[in-house]
Amino acid sequence: MSRTRVAVACPSCSPDAETAHEVLKDADPATVQCGECGHVHKESLPEERTVERRVVVSQGGESFTTQRSADPDEEVEMGDEFLLDTPEALMQVRVTGIETAEGRRGRVPFEAVETLWTRAVENVVVDVTLHPKEGGREETRSLELRVPGDEQFVVDETVSYGDEEFTVEGLVIRDGIADYDRKQFDYTGDAALAKDLKRVYARDEKSTAWSAW
Repeated sequence: MSRTRVAVACPSCSPDAETAHEVLKDADPATVQCGECGHVHKESLPEERTVERRVVVSQGGESFTTQRSADPDEEVEMGDEFLLDTPEALMQVRVTGIETAEGRRGRVPFEAVETLWTRAVENVVVDVTLHPKEGGREETRSLELRVPGDEQFVVDETVSYGDEEFTVEGLVIRDGIADYDRKQFDYTGDAALAKDLKRVYARDEKSTAWSAW
């Protein structure tokens, strides 16, 4: 990918210190223009260094391993999302675990990472527990919905998916999601994104009670 800005010395205004330059032509040497004085000159640019690290991707109950290359100084932490180009597909993933040799926590430089554990969040599976409209909560059934990760579920909202129609009654948030002040939501209007949900509790609007026979 072509660079648009680099830090190099300017022979006109700053021969002994680097200043920000715009890359006019990315070649060897490159044609650059000083952001301070506007002087245009040619400069051999330093090579961009990257490191490659192991990435484990979890998707729909299965997982696979791939690699990601990045700037060694790029920082990463739990909850970060990024596009990952894999042999299977280009997918949006969220960091769920970071393995380093020193066991460091918080934001860490990519160079210190040994393995990134991630979950695909562009399209996700949401576990729904349904109870019949006029039945007891002990008469429940489970449902797996495959939906876009950014789809929103709202408490007391009735939704339809294929042959299923239900009213959301409760939302349980996955562990490690910092964007919510609670783990469980059950008040009218409470909302969460599909990619953040561990489970949805809902009332079936198409049936009353189920029989074992």
